[in-house]
Amino acid sequence: MFVAKQKKKENIAEYLLYMWQLEDILRACGLDVEQVYGELVAPTNRSDEEKQEARFWYDNLIAMMKLEGVQKGGHLQINKNLLADLNDFHLQLLKDPEESVYIVTYSKTLSFIVELRAKSENKDVSEMETCFTALYGYLLLKLQRKDISGETQAAVARISNLLRLLSKKYKTRYKKI
Repeated sequence: MFVAKQKKKENIAEYLLYMWQLEDILRACGLDVEQVYGELVAPTNRSDEEKQEARFWYDNLIAMMKLEGVQKGGHLQINKNLLADLNDFHLQLLKDPEESVYIVTYSKTLSFIVELRAKSENKDVSEMETCFTALYGYLLLKLQRKDISGETQAAVARISNLLRLLSKKYKTRYKKI
């Protein structure tokens, strides 16, 4: 919970990836708040009050996952909404002639996005969802210590640059509001 709050303030792309990972962790814990508490909260050096706050937050996430039917896969609606917002923001940036750096960064990434979408089972997802799915898949491969091709690493580097810039612009734009 505390990591999520910090990531949400600092880097919205990292926050979304963190939340996707957290969904998987909660599933791995069988959506059991006691197990989640024992694994993620109890071992921390947080105060009792903070631990209770974290437990409540995890319990709410688990309840939402059950309510929304994403116990086995998929993403919470709040995460889908954020992804849609990021995609809308991405499209706004592409239409803004003052965003030449973003547009050039996107142009350098587009061929990788197109290639990933062509390989994907679901071709109707947004470009941003393609980017986030690619990064999340890459992170999972790294965690599993699997070999990652140079081509994949190049794609991930470009996508990371795009999402880093998107996050920076998002933070700047929405800090003003």
